[in-house]
Amino acid sequence: MKKILISLTALVCAVSMSAEGTVDDTMNPLITAMPSLSIAPDARAAGMGDLGVATEADFNSQFWNPAKYAYMYSKGGITANYTPWLRKLVGDIDLAYLAGFYNFGDLGGGIGASFTYFSMGDVALTDAQGQKIQDVRPNEWALDLSYFRKLHEYVSMSVAVRFLYSDLNNGYNSSTGTATEMHPAWTMAADIGLYYLQPFELKSGTSHLSLGFTLKNLGGKMNYADDGSSNFIPASMNIGMGYEIPLNKYNFLTLNLEANKMLVPSRYSKFAPDQTTGEYTQEEYSALNPAKGWFQSFADAPGGSKEEFAEVRWGAGIEYSYNKQFFARAGYSYENYYKGNRNYLTFGAGFHLSIVSLDVSYCVGLAASNPLDQTMRFTLGFDLAGIKDIVDNKKAK
Repeated sequence: MKKILISLTALVCAVSMSAEGTVDDTMNPLITAMPSLSIAPDARAAGMGDLGVATEADFNSQFWNPAKYAYMYSKGGITANYTPWLRKLVGDIDLAYLAGFYNFGDLGGGIGASFTYFSMGDVALTDAQGQKIQDVRPNEWALDLSYFRKLHEYVSMSVAVRFLYSDLNNGYNSSTGTATEMHPAWTMAADIGLYYLQPFELKSGTSHLSLGFTLKNLGGKMNYADDGSSNFIPASMNIGMGYEIPLNKYNFLTLNLEANKMLVPSRYSKFAPDQTTGEYTQEEYSALNPAKGWFQSFADAPGGSKEEFAEVRWGAGIEYSYNKQFFARAGYSYENYYKGNRNYLTFGAGFHLSIVSLDVSYCVGLAASNPLDQTMRFTLGFDLAGIKDIVDNKKAK
């Protein structure tokens, strides 16, 4: 039987502590299919420690919390994002993200949509003897649609549905009928979002307290083979808060904090049938119902509540803006050493005009040999309502 080696996929999973076989009594990371769904795609969020659930609404709110769109200054906009991923390791892994929204108004709410494409570069497939079969280009993509609306002057809500597709070997060997050989996998998922934005009057101006909550990627599992094995997608619960402080008429400072808990059951678990090893077999893990896995993820870690708390990933960020046009950002992202050790500082800057915005971010890895070190992200956004106004004004003249 031909053996498929998806080497660059392993590099992506290595960011969250690599393959399952390396897990021991202390290393117990949460391994999922389509880890690209957890990558922050936009430069603004990346510049503040990879957070965005409760930050001020922007064109990329579709990824973080579509409920924020209800408070956008514009009725509609689109954005394009690009990330050259893991450039310290390889040179051809890329993440592209497109998003847009349109707000019908307070009564009708609005809709948002996005498309994510993750290319894993060129991979050489080999047989059992290590002989090259052919080159393929594994990829993953997701397409989603959201609906958002205000429930109250200070509260909004959103729901989203998402189609996920992952092809790790470009369909090669997918028609042989052999159960152990790989084929593309797909599933559906849904998100729920809440956003609270409360203004407060200060001597220096109007400040804003924001709170955000999302449940993301609640859906089915991915099955890459016909042997019954399946993998959880990166479902998560995210809670964030932000506080914008007006220093004066033109200068603003915003502080943000966010917590992310993966709703994925541990392979090493208190609920594993064989407590001698404490590990699910592949068959047992594949048999777990997705919904059961979400709830089980809050109490299944062998280390008890201490290990459950260690599964929470934290982000903290600060954003300074001058006249809402020039932006400087910094942030910190923390993940426990035994759960992935993705610890890094981030920095970013932005320039926003009436119809166009440009943002860039840079990551500085703190862990030894961190493959995320020196990662850059780029975002370009367009205010469609602003463009329409300019066109209408020119026609009027």
